[in-house]
Amino acid sequence: MRAREVAASVTDPEMPMLTLEDLGVLRGVREEADGVVVTITPTYSGCPAMATMRDDLVHRLADAGYAATVEVSLSPAWSSDWITDRGRQALRDHGLSAPGPAPHRAGPVPLTLLPVRRDLTCPRCASAAVELTSEFGATACKALYRCTACAEPFEHVKEI
Repeated sequence: MRAREVAASVTDPEMPMLTLEDLGVLRGVREEADGVVVTITPTYSGCPAMATMRDDLVHRLADAGYAATVEVSLSPAWSSDWITDRGRQALRDHGLSAPGPAPHRAGPVPLTLLPVRRDLTCPRCASAAVELTSEFGATACKALYRCTACAEPFEHVKEI
């Protein structure tokens, strides 16, 4: 379906090296009698990029000749495991650390005020000698790290 190809090519406004499909937020595209319905899932509750994603999808599909509406689906919740291999490589190619496997929990999510321990390497030199500098980067979905081997700072896309 051409509408799916168009929707899949829309990029994330916060990480434009990723398409919505590579990020895993594009859940579905279906044709109905009065147009196309696209379903997306936010990476975080209250993600400020959702309105821009919606607008970009509607405009890109309109340019391709489709009347489109966008629905938001919250269930199942988005997981960083949904990022495609191509998306993970694009993150690394742009100097960001791609997320590892998402934690899988049964039941409530524990609340802790301590930094999250992550097993990651520097996207520039591949050293595991990294230190957390801030749990929050430019967006809530990223943490800031510094490589102690090459001294370069980098962002890590968090596991969710």
